[in-house]
Amino acid sequence: MSLARAIATVGGWTMGSRVLGFVRDMFIAGFLGAGQVSDVFFVALQFPNIFRRLFAEGAFNAAFVPLFARELTAHGREAAREFAERVFGIMLVILIALTFVVEIFMAEVMLVVAGGFADDPEKFNLAVDFARLTFPYLLFVSLAAMLAGILNTLERFVAAAAAPILLNLVLISALIAVALGWVPDPGRALSWGVLIAGIGQFIWLAIACGRAGLLPRVPRLVMGPRVRRLFVLMGPGILGAGVYQINVLIGVRLASELPEGSVSFLYFADRVNQLPLGVVGAAVGVALLPLLSRQLRAGETDLARDSQNRAIEFAMLLTVPAAAALLVIAQPVITVLFARGAFDAIDAAATAGALSAFALGLPAYVLIKALAPGFFAREDTATPVKIAAAALVLNVAVALALMPWLAHVGIALATALSAWFNASLLALFLYRRGLLDPDKRLLERLVRIMLAAAIMAAGLWLGAWLLDGLLLRSDLPGVCALVVLVAAGVVIYGVSAQLLRATSLSEMRGMLRRTAPPGDA
Repeated sequence: MSLARAIATVGGWTMGSRVLGFVRDMFIAGFLGAGQVSDVFFVALQFPNIFRRLFAEGAFNAAFVPLFARELTAHGREAAREFAERVFGIMLVILIALTFVVEIFMAEVMLVVAGGFADDPEKFNLAVDFARLTFPYLLFVSLAAMLAGILNTLERFVAAAAAPILLNLVLISALIAVALGWVPDPGRALSWGVLIAGIGQFIWLAIACGRAGLLPRVPRLVMGPRVRRLFVLMGPGILGAGVYQINVLIGVRLASELPEGSVSFLYFADRVNQLPLGVVGAAVGVALLPLLSRQLRAGETDLARDSQNRAIEFAMLLTVPAAAALLVIAQPVITVLFARGAFDAIDAAATAGALSAFALGLPAYVLIKALAPGFFAREDTATPVKIAAAALVLNVAVALALMPWLAHVGIALATALSAWFNASLLALFLYRRGLLDPDKRLLERLVRIMLAAAIMAAGLWLGAWLLDGLLLRSDLPGVCALVVLVAAGVVIYGVSAQLLRATSLSEMRGMLRRTAPPGDA
């Protein structure tokens, strides 16, 4: 399967999962609002997710997939299965031990993760109870990540890409059970749902691996040089991911010190902000790294610089208007998506403030995805990690400075500012090393993109003013009004970008073709 088709497959299922995730969050907002139970549940959900992202997905798969593919290609399916069984066995022991220890000391761990809850014993104890239900999710989803790596190596992308949808379906089903009166406690139902979803994802991928003929049969507690190599390769990935996840943990920890609902406001705002970030950022990172690596190995330094410039141009073309739109219509977006049931207008306004702050950093988040491959393709993993660590320190300092005046919005704004600091340093280091050379086209296009986005923002502001009454509703007319407003914004930006020559349809098609290198995924 070509890389372009692989990206389309994974991207399509990811988009489906994100849309279903919005439906899930709409249900959660309607049932829980933004208060004690929602704050506690989101901390309980975030906790295993941070460990999953830190160990199981990015860092693990980045190390496991190449080694597994090498075994499969060089020594055949049985050797690859044996390698997978050894990895499975070691991971199983580590994960069971980690889960056991954390379950025992969950109260102490929660003091670190959400110490602000300790001032309210009822809230703190509820957080401990929910986290004890959700944390074993880490065990099952981490093993599922390994099975997904096997399937991706075999170019069977659908099962792995579809697995996250199970979490959304189970959580939606849990809330439907609450609505039908089958379960009395929505927070506990959601927490049980997280655990059940983890088991379901593992079973789903185990069946898919079995059908592919490469399901690890008997876990083997044998380290060996190949497995040791795996964990050595995971080190830089874990370190890099760890900086970001520590950032997330610090945000949760600081929000727990703020008035009730603050954790929920940040969660819902970040969910909306993650949609353009996840789609555009992931696409740029996936396409650019192998392209730069090939060009640099071939000695095509000038082409590599051009690819870097075009990646930045492409990323900003899609991200700047998204950021401008979220800044202008944050309130209608949050109101229409979430303001129903227990999630009232005050909650919507507080969440919209956080979304606007997050949106200020959206182009920077994606720029990081476009700039970091410039280091990784040259086998420099240390510099981005050091820069991310400096950005982490800045994030904490700014958040602590802004929280007394801006509360949870200060945390979101600090995250945005630290992202711009991160992106700026990456660009500066690349430029000083002669690895980044912004050409005239890139500089001119950036100005034109910002002008087109400003025109679109003005149009959205006028449209939001005209549709003000409808956009304060979360029923069907409100949804239709928001869809019309967003569609109008897309048209205004598209036309403005063409007239200002920020891009053209032929250039867009050409960039998309160049990001899809030949060969297998």
